[in-house]
Amino acid sequence: MRPEESVMHPLEKMFRPASIAVIGASADAEKLGGRTLWHIKELGFQGRIYPINVTAREVQGLPAWPSVLDLPEVPDSALVVLPAPLVEKALRECAAKGILHVQVLSSGFAEEGGEGVAMQARLMEIVRGSGMRITGPNALGSISPPDGFFGTFSSLLATARPGPGHVGVATQSGAYGSHIYAVAGFRGIGISRAIATGNEADLDVAACIDYLADDPGTRVICASLEGCKDGAGLRHALLKAAARRKPVIIMKVGSTEEGAAAAATHTGSLAGEDRIIDAVFRECGAWRASSIEEMLDIAYICSIAPLPPCDGVGILSVSGGLGVLMADAAIHAGLKVPPMAPEVMARILEIQPVAGGRNPIDTTAQLNGRMHIFESISQAMMQGAELGSVMFYLAHLGRNVPRFPPLEQALTALRQGFPDRLVVAVMTHVDEIRLKLEAVGIPVFEDPTRAVRAVAGAAHLRRLQAAALAAPEVPRAARRLTGPVHEAAAKALLAEAGVPVLPEQVCATAEDAVRAAGRLGYPLVMKILSPDIPHKTEVGGVLLNLTTAEAVAEGFAELMRRARLHKPEARLEGVLLTPMVSGGVETIIGVQRDPVFGPMVMFGLGGTSVELFNDVAFATAPLTPERAEALVASVRGARLLEGWRGAAPLDRAALVAALCAVSCFAVAHRDEVTGVEVNPFLVQVKGGQALDALIALEDDAARH
Repeated sequence: MRPEESVMHPLEKMFRPASIAVIGASADAEKLGGRTLWHIKELGFQGRIYPINVTAREVQGLPAWPSVLDLPEVPDSALVVLPAPLVEKALRECAAKGILHVQVLSSGFAEEGGEGVAMQARLMEIVRGSGMRITGPNALGSISPPDGFFGTFSSLLATARPGPGHVGVATQSGAYGSHIYAVAGFRGIGISRAIATGNEADLDVAACIDYLADDPGTRVICASLEGCKDGAGLRHALLKAAARRKPVIIMKVGSTEEGAAAAATHTGSLAGEDRIIDAVFRECGAWRASSIEEMLDIAYICSIAPLPPCDGVGILSVSGGLGVLMADAAIHAGLKVPPMAPEVMARILEIQPVAGGRNPIDTTAQLNGRMHIFESISQAMMQGAELGSVMFYLAHLGRNVPRFPPLEQALTALRQGFPDRLVVAVMTHVDEIRLKLEAVGIPVFEDPTRAVRAVAGAAHLRRLQAAALAAPEVPRAARRLTGPVHEAAAKALLAEAGVPVLPEQVCATAEDAVRAAGRLGYPLVMKILSPDIPHKTEVGGVLLNLTTAEAVAEGFAELMRRARLHKPEARLEGVLLTPMVSGGVETIIGVQRDPVFGPMVMFGLGGTSVELFNDVAFATAPLTPERAEALVASVRGARLLEGWRGAAPLDRAALVAALCAVSCFAVAHRDEVTGVEVNPFLVQVKGGQALDALIALEDDAARH
């Protein structure tokens, strides 16, 4: 155990072994087993290396053993680089030896289908019976540059090698991981630990994020997923990283099949696994990058500098045009560009009379001859507005080594004087100048727009981490629901949970409907009632504005006729009669039980608009009022709730309360409810009403 660690993480020896066996080691460095051994032996690893080869007694100058069973000690870890049919025997021998950490680099398993699936399943039988943990099969291995450990066959290391640093990397795809290592190395971004998990028969990216969140040498985590099988594990790992104040920049590539029950409601069919996982990332404090370039740009900032404490950014430029370009990019990226206070501008003009603008501030090219004034201007600027970041466009001064010391001194003084702020230099440069600035915590970019986007990512991460709070626990319901559930029953259940509904009456005959109409009052809405017709408009199953007893009686007959015409097999239980309301904005509140992440709440504009505009957003259930408010705000159509074009503002609090109630209902019944849809939920000037509701149960899927 290292002195800086109080408790060693269970995966520590997989990343930082003191001894390692290479099973399938070869004397030929062109073969995968030979290349893996060569990397470990030649690139700085100081631990004990045990080549395993069934015939050779020496491999690449090292003593070799025919099996791990013959080793003089139990190695911390093992790498398996054998043909697929030989892996099972090797893994059994590792289990018998007591090796607890194995990375299976061999391919030819579940990724190829057929017998490969069965072979992978047999590997997992060994793992479950031994307490062993493995990555792969079809993994790339792990590296720890600060320790000189490169346990991988990646051909990248023949021409480039990532240096030591503070960026941890966990990917599923080996090619993806290798590309990140390469680009990071070319850009001078140092790696702490990195791993590619392959088929993830056992350990997945989430487990590796969990390790990196604990790793003292890692400050920021980059990750990529192709899919996720353990939603709870991913949530736990991301929330742990947020609690440790370690930024996570993550990419999701590829897709997974949605559960068969996902299309049971509009909510399910609109969801899409990608939008759900996007919501999970956001709620757990991670920033979803759209490219490797963006991922590494943000990771670069986070590895050497603090996250900006607020969204305000100050821009000082020796070029007016480039300053405006950066300001535009900042606004588009969600940052704020506040103007300097008048008294501060007066101070700046005293220092540099030709300076223009209030933010961005254009010093003009005349600054080139007056480097000594840069420190005074930048210090005044930092005090002139609420700024979390200050960015300096310095053209090509980063290539002028003799003239740069005054600027280096000014930037360093600013960074040291405001240690919680982000200071970024944008300029073409030589490595000598870049390395000096990075050493004091100042990132250096050549492209202004990339620099702004990276700063925005860092600012968003700070905000996401601050909001990454665990959802409240909701007890499971004592009463189990059974189906099928028609609209009236669904509304009754939701009303018990706290969702407001209108008074209504189930009517089995026309006579019942006429009597109920007299009690409810006119005008009325009449809807067909059937557990087999969840979307009534598709069969013409809704009649509006019924104002007389005659209209009610005729309406009953007409709805029965339409239902039998369009759905002759449907079970008809009569009609549902309810008062007609008008005004307000129709919204949709839904819940989909995602097969990986559990109940996910959906919100958007309601009625037919949800399918027309697809303007919806997702969040994990259950919701707190704060998270429900953020979910509403994330939908573009939510502006209609504020009072559009002179209309009165609507009761947003009633909508938030309904969202929370539906989310808690879905969590309480998470074992049997696969989907909930309240569409529309009418938000009014005062209050709101669930005008229609659908609850899909596990029983329904089995029945169909």
